[in-house]
Amino acid sequence: MLRRHFLQLSSTAILATLFNKLTYIDTAGYSSVNMPDEVWAQLNNQWVKLAVNTGRSFSYQDIQVAFKNKNGGQGVFIQSPSLELGGIRLKWNYKTSANGKILGDHWERSYGDLAWKSPEPATKNPWYVLLNDSKQTACFGVKTGANTICWWNVNPNTIELTLDCHSGGVGVKLGQRKLFAATIVTMLGKAEENTYQTTTRFCKLMCDKPLLPKQPVYGINDWYVAYGNNSAKSIKEQTAVMSELVSSTTNRPFSVIDDGWQVADDFSKANDKFRDMKQVADDIKKLGMKAGLWTRPLIAKKSDSLTLLAPKIAGRANTDEIILDPTIPENLARVKHNISLYNQWGYDLVKHDYSTYDIFGKWGFRMTDAFTQAGWKFNDQSKTNAEIINTLYQTIKDSAGKMSVIGCNTISHLSAGMFDINRIGDDTSGKEWARTKKMGVNTLGFRLPQHQTFYAADGDCVGLTKDVPWEKNRQWMQLLAESGSPLFISAQLDFLGTEQKNAIKLAFAQAATLQPTGEPLDWLTNQWPSKWKLNNRIVDFNWD
Repeated sequence: MLRRHFLQLSSTAILATLFNKLTYIDTAGYSSVNMPDEVWAQLNNQWVKLAVNTGRSFSYQDIQVAFKNKNGGQGVFIQSPSLELGGIRLKWNYKTSANGKILGDHWERSYGDLAWKSPEPATKNPWYVLLNDSKQTACFGVKTGANTICWWNVNPNTIELTLDCHSGGVGVKLGQRKLFAATIVTMLGKAEENTYQTTTRFCKLMCDKPLLPKQPVYGINDWYVAYGNNSAKSIKEQTAVMSELVSSTTNRPFSVIDDGWQVADDFSKANDKFRDMKQVADDIKKLGMKAGLWTRPLIAKKSDSLTLLAPKIAGRANTDEIILDPTIPENLARVKHNISLYNQWGYDLVKHDYSTYDIFGKWGFRMTDAFTQAGWKFNDQSKTNAEIINTLYQTIKDSAGKMSVIGCNTISHLSAGMFDINRIGDDTSGKEWARTKKMGVNTLGFRLPQHQTFYAADGDCVGLTKDVPWEKNRQWMQLLAESGSPLFISAQLDFLGTEQKNAIKLAFAQAATLQPTGEPLDWLTNQWPSKWKLNNRIVDFNWD
């Protein structure tokens, strides 16, 4: 007994001991990471080591990286007056457990690939990384709203944090300004916490000021039924049928019009299928729902001057698409105009999409080696990609007025505090269950700690169609409805029988009220968690 007790204590103490060697308690009482053992800078795709200065800084030629306690963490400040800077890499000596597992995040949406895995040195863990030795969890991350795009690498003897400073596909030209790059934060799980609770608490630490909806978010979206083949008539039909299944009188649902309403590449004009978008919004409200609208803010018009366009990026899937350069004030003014226009039309929600893909020319799951093709640059090379994205997001936020904002294909860590709702995973499906399981269940299982800590975390729709087994969709709808996260349904009307309508009515009633955030109980071992704690009871799902 004594030996077993000693082994348990020793196992529990390993991670805590290593964590304590890497951190200290600052004057404000926060756990803060020590100064790195090494600092490197990326210049012309080559990494050079900086020398240690007296005080809390490192330098190479006129590059300087300084550290300062800030907002409960370690602030990183970068200067590079003359050299184009691709990034800064920080290294700490830290012997990780050979038997431990780690969990990172994604750049934007997740793609069905999140899981607790053995450390792989080459793997980039976006924004934060959690280390678990089966007894305790150590957390390393950066606060949301950073001005660089950050990732962690966990090696057998070191932990590294890279702060990417690229502007487009080249190094940033900072000139004489000092860049506040990021704030590093750390946390060790408490003895009474499980790993999921520690992760949720760490998400709260990373986001000082989340922007959250005033009420739980739920409703309908036409995409997984229409896939763009929609009209004002079809929207009214869906809204009329689904509104009959709503019981809440204090929290009305949204009816979101997805892609297909606009004139080609002009998101300020309705096509002939919709004609008057203000009238469509009014019709939705008369039927008892709030009106929502999908948009793509950075798509350019064929008639736009070449001076407004971002460079074409090699490898972009659709070579016919042209994209607005988000560093040009005239383009930001267009974004502001369009978002403000939707507000004037009477919409209660705007869902903006594609901006990460449009900026970088890649989806998040293809950003394993680099965010974008090397060698190209925006009109303004003086801002990092993160700063450019932050400015775009701020423009959307400021223009939205009272509208709720859903970010889709947005950088998660930069969306927190900007948008009250964020699509946390890639598309589910109204055509195949396997995609919904992969993208929806995995996403919700591993990013739900961000719900109500970063934003309202939207795991995407339930595509209720004849093509997807009802028994599977019923469970997916139940999980969304009882997890506290947003619930959106795309329903094929002629598929809805009495059983489906009763289930939707119950799900809408649950989703309309504030509920505790669901907890996946088997997420340490199951990539698609099937055992959940929902409303203080255990629920088992069968996803296969």
